[in-house]
Amino acid sequence: MMNLSAGKNTVTFKSFGIELVGNLYLPEGFDENKKYKAIVGASPFPQVKEQVLGTYGPEMAKRGFVFLGFDYLGMGDSPSLPGEFKQSRYMFRLIENTWDAVSYLGTLPFVEEIMGLGVCQGGSIMASAAVTDHRIKKLATVSGMMAADAFQWTDKTVVNQMIAGANHSKQKIYETGAPDYVAPFGLTDDQSREEYIELAGTPMAGESYDYYGKDGIKGPKAVENFTNMHIGDQAMESLISISEHYADKIAQPTLVVYGKDAPTAICSTGFIDKLTNEHEVLAVSGFGHVDFYHHPDAVKVSTDAVAEFFNK
Repeated sequence: MMNLSAGKNTVTFKSFGIELVGNLYLPEGFDENKKYKAIVGASPFPQVKEQVLGTYGPEMAKRGFVFLGFDYLGMGDSPSLPGEFKQSRYMFRLIENTWDAVSYLGTLPFVEEIMGLGVCQGGSIMASAAVTDHRIKKLATVSGMMAADAFQWTDKTVVNQMIAGANHSKQKIYETGAPDYVAPFGLTDDQSREEYIELAGTPMAGESYDYYGKDGIKGPKAVENFTNMHIGDQAMESLISISEHYADKIAQPTLVVYGKDAPTAICSTGFIDKLTNEHEVLAVSGFGHVDFYHHPDAVKVSTDAVAEFFNK
């Protein structure tokens, strides 16, 4: 076994026959002869492991947990499959990558129990993975895009335009054998804040730019292996929200944390309404969707709540 120590350790594990790259965060005073609760993390779209998972990993390790944050197939430091291209993040593969991350944690002799924590799209990924992976003993979602149909599909005209663009991109990639990169939310790596807010025209534009924009807290300058540009067929899978339609099948105890004033609150409340398992809810005033990615006060609220829930 590799040499592991308290803090951040670079690790790899196999998924789809290739080595995915992760950061394994271990608590202070880590002793490989002791037993720890471990958490596998799932990140928001379109993130790499140095963003939200790089914030939550150290926080959960500080609270005594082993935490695995990793780059999905084709993202960040993880390679794409032969003949495929980087910056391709597909829902069904994300679920399988998560199952393999759980398998990897299960090989570590100091791990006694595995939990799942997902933020934004990561909530949907983790909940979907957990439906048939009961090795995941408890779930927590933060700002989760859980019951996303009402959020994503409200304007069918816009959605069908996105689908048409994605279908065109898929065909183009197949025929040319070359990647077709787009900015899924209209945000490129070069725009100014003013340009993006005017273009996006959504309530979340400012907070999104401050995180992902050119000079953002976790934008392309701050995070070397991150870009806002992605393979153009993305919408063909990101518009399918599996966890919403399997919510009543989730057996594991679940914690749902969200900002009650955030535009995405409906994605958590709609999911909560469909849960039939033992679950707890923490709806917080005063924080937006993206605040739970990085704002110290919001992150403290969510990580304290997750630690308490996972320790019960």
